[in-house]
Amino acid sequence: MNKKPLSQLSSYGQSFWYDNIQRHLLQNGDMQKMIDEDDMRGVTSNPSIFEKAIANSNDYDVSLVSLVKENPNLSSRDAFFALAVEDIQAASDLLKPVYDKTNAVDGYVSLEVSPDLAHDTDASIKEAQELFLRLGKPNAMIKIPATKAGIPVIEQLISDGINVNATLLFSAERYVEVAKAYIRGLTARHQRGMPINNIASVASFFVSRVDVNLDERLDHSNNQQDAAPLKGKMAIANAKVAYLEYQALFESDEFKALLDAGAKPQRLLWASTGTKNPELSDVLYIETLIGQDTVNTIPPATAEAFNDHGKVAETLTQGLAEAVEEFAMLEKLGVDVNAAMVQLEDEGVAAFEKSFNNLLDAIQNKMNDIKNSDSSSAA
Repeated sequence: MNKKPLSQLSSYGQSFWYDNIQRHLLQNGDMQKMIDEDDMRGVTSNPSIFEKAIANSNDYDVSLVSLVKENPNLSSRDAFFALAVEDIQAASDLLKPVYDKTNAVDGYVSLEVSPDLAHDTDASIKEAQELFLRLGKPNAMIKIPATKAGIPVIEQLISDGINVNATLLFSAERYVEVAKAYIRGLTARHQRGMPINNIASVASFFVSRVDVNLDERLDHSNNQQDAAPLKGKMAIANAKVAYLEYQALFESDEFKALLDAGAKPQRLLWASTGTKNPELSDVLYIETLIGQDTVNTIPPATAEAFNDHGKVAETLTQGLAEAVEEFAMLEKLGVDVNAAMVQLEDEGVAAFEKSFNNLLDAIQNKMNDIKNSDSSSAA
């Protein structure tokens, strides 16, 4: 029997994580099936994923009824985290054998801190520490937006021994800041004589959104002859530039001492890998970024498409020099890359905050319905 394309990624050093979580997947065997048949090695969640899962299904109604009965004054935010913690714990249990088998390299499940804390360092640290303690799973991972305020959060959490998924990364420059924060956190922990062999971190580098933004900017270039061939290519070039930075940082002498003490490199994780432009291949951001020591977190429709017609080959290291040259061309064409990256980060934080607020509203409505139903029953 031929192995599915998703299950072949690991033979090229890439781990497939699933960019989705929903209670029925955990309960009906579908997630276990993906672990068994697709070699799925991790799960990521975000406010948008939880909004779809909780607001648009009845999966969580039984738990919500119990929560409301236990505490009628429970806030929608506290109710959300109660539901999310249940899901993350269940997924962590399913993936614990993967965590054990890979010596704590894979098998992680990510939960994000509240999106409205993205620019608040102290509050993010406090909530992340509380969530990790509450989850109580060695293979839980806390997601921290890699904003300026998020960099010291990442350093502190790694120093504390908390697994971190640094998310909403768009530029190679910001990625370097994140990787250095990880290394500083490990160094501080190691200097205190604490173990560093059981800490993992990924840097979630968003891909498809970069093409959407830069393609639009290329459309406004005065030199369409040189601009047009770059369209649909810049997100991949940007990711390859980041991979070169990864290699430089984690193959350095500075990191070698930590490596010898059992530290793991902070892998690059390709996120936002569903194709948003219908003119491009629906598996573009999977096929073109396959390489050693990376993760691709793949949304449901893209995972299905890749299993159907995806091609597996070592592609990440192909054309690295060309990627650097192509990306450098943007400035020559009048594209303000820095402004694009700032815009993407701002929009990403705002989008997750909006999803989170919509989710809290939906939970509040469900809680109100439960209370009203109880009142009717009692009458």
